[in-house]
Parts: sequence; C-alpha cells; structure tokens
Amino acid sequence: MNYLDTLNDQQREAVLHTEGPLLVVAGAGTGKTKTLTHRIIHLIHQGVHPRNILAITFTNKAASEMRERVIAMLGSDDQIPTMSTFHALGVRILREHHALIGMNKYFNILDSQDRMSLIKQAMKIEDIDSKEWEPRKIGGVISRAKAEEKTAETFVVTNNPITSMVKMVWSHYEKLKRAEQSLDFDDLLSETYFLFSNHPEILKQYQTRWQYIHVDEYQDTNTIQYNIVKLLSAEHHNICAVGDGDQNIYSWRGADMKNILHFEKDFPDATVVILDTNYRSTQNILQAAHDVISKNKERIEKKLVTDNTEGAGIVVYEGFSAHQEAAWVADRAQHYIRAGIDPRDIAVLFRTNFQSRILEEAFLQHTIPYQVVGVKFFERKEIKDIMSYLKAAFNRESLSDIKRIINEPKRGLGKVAVAKIFANQADGLPAKSHESYTSFLRILDDIYTHAQEHTPSETVKFVIKRSGCEEYLSKGSEDDHERLENMKELVTYARKYDDCVDPFDHFFEEVALLSDQDSLGANTSDSNTVKLMTIHASKGLEFKYVFVVGLEQGLFPGQRDDAKSVYEEEEERRLCYVAFTRAKDVLHLSYAKLRTIYGQERINEPSEFLNDVSDELVEYSEDSYGSSNGFGKTYYEDDEGEEIETFYLDF
Repeated sequence: MNYLDTLNDQQREAVLHTEGPLLVVAGAGTGKTKTLTHRIIHLIHQGVHPRNILAITFTNKAASEMRERVIAMLGSDDQIPTMSTFHALGVRILREHHALIGMNKYFNILDSQDRMSLIKQAMKIEDIDSKEWEPRKIGGVISRAKAEEKTAETFVVTNNPITSMVKMVWSHYEKLKRAEQSLDFDDLLSETYFLFSNHPEILKQYQTRWQYIHVDEYQDTNTIQYNIVKLLSAEHHNICAVGDGDQNIYSWRGADMKNILHFEKDFPDATVVILDTNYRSTQNILQAAHDVISKNKERIEKKLVTDNTEGAGIVVYEGFSAHQEAAWVADRAQHYIRAGIDPRDIAVLFRTNFQSRILEEAFLQHTIPYQVVGVKFFERKEIKDIMSYLKAAFNRESLSDIKRIINEPKRGLGKVAVAKIFANQADGLPAKSHESYTSFLRILDDIYTHAQEHTPSETVKFVIKRSGCEEYLSKGSEDDHERLENMKELVTYARKYDDCVDPFDHFFEEVALLSDQDSLGANTSDSNTVKLMTIHASKGLEFKYVFVVGLEQGLFPGQRDDAKSVYEEEEERRLCYVAFTRAKDVLHLSYAKLRTIYGQERINEPSEFLNDVSDELVEYSEDSYGSSNGFGKTYYEDDEGEEIETFYLDF
C-alpha cells in the first residue's frame, strides 16, 4: 500500500473511495492526474480486473500521460485499463459495430478542412451562396446541434435565418459523408450515443465491460458526452468525475458547466472531495488568481493553498502601443534567458490568435528562439497527401482523399477529367488521361497490397516513393526538400504503431484524432524555445515564467454580449484564472494604451481583471509608459461618498 504514502489527505480520500459516485473538484496544479492514476492502481490492487476500468479524457496527450503513469506503477503493460479520449472511444466502439451504422471498418474520419469541403458541396446543391452564408457558421450550428443529440430530421428552424440554411444543408451533408464512408468528429460521439440508445444489448456489453468509469476534465463535457457517460455508468453507478468548474473555458464548443455543478443532483448519493493544495505556483500567483475568479457567482467555492513560497510580486506593465508592449515582453524574456533560464520555461499567452504577429516580430528582432504553438504537423499539406494515399488505398469510397491526391503530384488529370471520373464516366476519358487514371489506381492497389505484409512505418516509406512524391519533391526547391523531410518524419512517427495489434487501425485513428483534438500539435517540451500561444491552448501546461498580454477592456475580457448566459459571461474570468495558474514562479501582466484591431486604432482602458488583483501583490514595471511608475491607482469619492478605485496614467 506504499503508493498511498505519496498522497495528501484529500487525494487519499478520493483514491480510497471506490464504490458509488465520486466528484473530485481538482483545482489547478493540485495533482488530479496523480489522483486519477493512483485511484486506478488502487482498484486493481483491490482485485478489480483492469479490463473493467475505463478512464476518459479530452486530449491524446492527457490519455497518453495517464497510460504511461499506470504502466510505470504496474510495472507491466500486459493488462491495462482502457484509457482514451472521448472521440477515440467512439471510434473504437463504432469500428466494433460498423455494420450496424452502415459503415465499413475503415471508415474515414474527416478533418476540419475536408468537413468544410463537404458542407460547401451541400450548400452548392441547394444553390446557397457561400459568400452570403459563411460555411463555417453553418458547420458550427450543425456541430452544436449534434452535441445536443439533434439530427438533420429533428433540427428545428427558429427565427434566426441561419437555421433555415442549416435545415436545407444538413441532410445533403449527411448523404455526402455516407457516400464516401466518412464520419466527422461530432459523429464519433453522436453515432455512439444513438448506437447505445437504439441497441440496449450493445450498451449492456459495455456496461458489463466497464464497471468503474473515470472522467477527466468533467467540466468540459457537452450534452452528448455527458449522456454517454450516464448510460455507461447506469448499471454499476461507479463513476468518478474529476474536474474544476473554474477552468471551464469551452462553452463556445458546447461544454456545459452545469454538468459539474449539478453532479450531486444527478447522483444524489455522491461523495465530493475537493483538492485545494496547489503544488505548482507561488502564494502570490494563487492569490492573484483567486482575486479574479472569486468574482464569479456560478462556481463551487474553494481557494487554493500551497506550501510554496510567497514568491515574486505580480509584474504589471503598461505600454503606449501594442508594439511597445511586445518589445517589453521580448526584452524581459531575453533578460531571463541571459540569466540562465531555458527558453522552454517561458510562455507568452494571449486571448486571440491575431496578437501573435506583433509578438513574433519582437522576438525576431531580439533573436529569441520561439515557437507559435498550434501549427499542427498533421495539417501540413504534404502530410495530409501521404495520409490520403494510405486512407484511399484502404477505403476507395473516400472521395475526399481521392480528390486530394488524384493529381498530386501532377499526372495530367485536370478538373474536367476528375469530374468525369467522379461521375463514373472514366471510360470516356481521352486515352492519355485514362492511362493516368488507371496508373493512379495501380498505385493505390500496390499500397494496399504492401500494407498487408508490412508495418505502418514501412508502408509510409513505400507510399512516399510509389506515389511519385519523393522523385517530384527531391528535384524541387528548398521548400520542396523541407516537405520531403516532413514526409520522412511521418515514417518516424508511424514506427510507434508497428508492434500494435491491428496497427493500421490504430495509426489511422490516432492521426485523425490528433489533427483536431490536440491543439498543441507537437509536444511543447520538444524544442528549447519560448512558447507563444492562446490561453485556450495553454490549458494543462505550466511554465516558470508566464506573460499574459493584451489585458484591455474589450479584448480581454471581450465585449459584453447580452445574449450570453451567466455561465458564458463568466467564462472570460475563468479564462483569466487559467492563464494566471499556468505560472509557477513569476507572472507578468501587460496591456497597451493603443492597439490596432481590424485596421482601426483604438484607445484602451486596462482590463477589469487588473483591477481585481490586490494592490499588495503588484510590482509595477519601472519601464512602463509615462513615468517611473507609469501605471498606478488612485482613489476619489463619488457623489455619495463611496470610495472609487481607478487607474491613472502619467503623461
């Protein structure tokens, strides 16, 4: 039982509670992954078979980390529990029962680009102008509707005109997907839910298999994920939900905070354990984060504590312009690096993607190595090309993949020829085009035949050569050579699946899910660079030195929206809490008086979040704009004698 000795009292309570519903409210940096993995190990030590344990999380990175920790503690990977993302779990279940949903075993999983392509095709069928009606907005409405268990048939048109467009497009979109044996990310959940709902005997199989269910990041579950979990846990009621409502920052993609707030209502006999001992940040950082989040009304009350030192004050900087702010961030980062801090220990967090450009300019001028997190390896054109060759070889009905590679590299098949091929009129092609097409089909045949006798890595190597990509790119420019090197990197990546059972199943599945689920792309610790990223992308990470930039009213927090619910309105404050709690040692906060947004320069007030932070925690940067203090607070009385706190600038 010595594995229990490393746990604090609250963690141990959660680990030892094995029967019945359990909610673990785990604040930032309180060791939730450690608690989850130790609970799984404890169940196994208590005699529960690993096969009967399920743990679900949201990213492949988190699932892999959990799996590695469990294997390390067990000392073997012979028999381990199922640890998976929601989407990967859906893929596994749907592949096992593919015939019941009318798909072949190797159904294709559409990435965001291919999904948009099909939505545009569906719009064209109804003669809907994609310039007048944004395809991404139509796709977004469909996605949210699926998360709420709606279908093309049950979707209801409202006063909002876009719902009429969605009603017209949705059924065509579904038919196009079915025609090429494809599912999108939302289908992986909705099809699983409907499979369980319509086939109770199949649901029973999984209820019997997974008798102990763990759900990580429970605050991020949407309606359909919540209902899948409820169905799976209905038989044994052994559900352990781990999460933190203060870190719910995904309402825009359907995450429903009520799922964690109402856990005790859903499971009346639930035990609640609060993990509030933070092992990451200094006392000052935690107090600043609490100052911000405590203003929210819809939350489970807690305050993080730590045995860490008080630490440095919260550094606040005010720049005259966004360029001056970026220069200050780069200068500070350079100072830390020259003092011996690894660049990988520094992160710059911003509210929206457009803010990265000015920061990149400043880092280039200071010759600081940096990485903009979010540029995904698997979204590179050359990587998608190789994967399309593989997927088309296994699934000839995947028209999106065939369309992508039929003339890549060039083989003389223009738009007219491709249109005839897709209309089943290949026999009517000119002789030269017909030969090119049959040659293309032979390539796919050869790839499939090769894959039957070789591993994924060997097959990827074969695809690069047999497709003609290697010959074409090797004769090209420096950029082409780089694309070829990226293709070869895919060979290296594929090696991890070479020893798997059903290796291509795992390879296709994880690559497809990785491209959309793990927004970080490459592991952020792979390169010794300063990380520039959105706050959303930073969730789950930690850095010694963190800069949160652009703390201006109207930018962070964004503009008020009367149509938003209280949960959504409070999300900006939760996002700020997540940003602050990424920092371990030093937290920097900055804003600019002038910033150009959408081509228009505007004057900014400092964010209300800056005003929330207690005065005694703050150290104002001496090189702030305006004076040696530059930024400060003053007090005056209003008409009723109430003391008002405001910011001042010394021009």
